[in-house]
Amino acid sequence: MALDLESLSEATSGAIGSLLSTTILYPLDTCKTKYQAEVRTHGQQKYRNLLDVLREAISTHQVLSLYQGLGTKNLQSFIAQFVYFYGYSYFKRLYLVRSGAKRIGTTANLVLAATAGACTAIVTQPLDTASSRMQTSAFGKSKGLWKTLAECSWSDAFDGLGISLLLTSNPAIQYTVFDQLKQRLLKGKHNIARNDSSQETLSAFSAFLLGAISKSIATFLTYPAIRCKVMIQAVDSNDDGTKKAQQKSRKTVPGVIYAIWKSEGVPGFFKGLHAQILKTVLSSALLLMIKEKISATTWVLILATRRYLLLTRGRQKST
Repeated sequence: MALDLESLSEATSGAIGSLLSTTILYPLDTCKTKYQAEVRTHGQQKYRNLLDVLREAISTHQVLSLYQGLGTKNLQSFIAQFVYFYGYSYFKRLYLVRSGAKRIGTTANLVLAATAGACTAIVTQPLDTASSRMQTSAFGKSKGLWKTLAECSWSDAFDGLGISLLLTSNPAIQYTVFDQLKQRLLKGKHNIARNDSSQETLSAFSAFLLGAISKSIATFLTYPAIRCKVMIQAVDSNDDGTKKAQQKSRKTVPGVIYAIWKSEGVPGFFKGLHAQILKTVLSSALLLMIKEKISATTWVLILATRRYLLLTRGRQKST
């Protein structure tokens, strides 16, 4: 089957948007992840709120450590968004062609988005696990990507894959809500030219607003699973045999759920929700805003590249 240029354009725009938004918000992401990974013990906890993580980095002169694992996170984010946007766009177009429908309903959209998300989770899980362990390491003691992965077994590299597959419902909900809101917003704009070589785009503010709304809804509905995933992937804080065995027992989903329930009760499943919403809403809104603004340029560049390659091929055949 020929390469789907429109899906390639969507994937490239989404990946670039993800790379930029991840870099801009990475210190916030590190603080959020370390805060989520901590479980209260004996009624005490190291971080009472998100600012405590930032204060620790400043007091220990490790502010730059807020960026530990940035390269791995960017690599994971770029690959994940490219795979997701390409798969999501490709599956949508394939569905429309095979079904003969003019529009994709909400149910079909959820299934297509979840399928693309599942493919993404499987491909990027080792990088996701490595980045989480690098972020939750003590400030200034994070190891590189290859050393982090080398210390893990093959099964350890895929820690949290089950929850990651479950969390495919998060982007599925997010992009479904975003697409539905976007279609309704653009439907009222009759002055947009309809041309096969151009794409309808939202304004930066509209894309940011719709991205924030859609991600807030998805995050709220899936947050307990998000926190369990962070705790499963977090680096072990103890090295002695007893503590390590205890930590290992909490790497399973039932073990993590029991640890949260025993130490923090029901509110523990929503610990850090405000930080997660702040980070993910800003990240997703920035991603979608950047993607919307560069998608037209990316589309033009891809068409120009294809035309150049076709002309070059034609000249080679003629000679």
